[in-house]
Amino acid sequence: MATIVPISVSVGANRIIPTVSIPYPLGNPKLNPVEEKNLRRQLVEKALKALQTDVTEQTVFTE
Repeated sequence: MATIVPISVSVGANRIIPTVSIPYPLGNPKLNPVEEKNLRRQLVEKALKALQTDVTEQTVFTE
């Protein structure tokens, strides 16, 4: 999971999941607690899916 995708690409990460922002990579303090929990769940589910996906080259998981 990365806040700055180009850095992850440049260091050779094979699975990259874009996150929200540098100060709040897995959250957004502007959201209400329920919305923020949903956001966090979506990001973690995306990361788990990425770990289960076979990759042969660097892959940025945007969906």
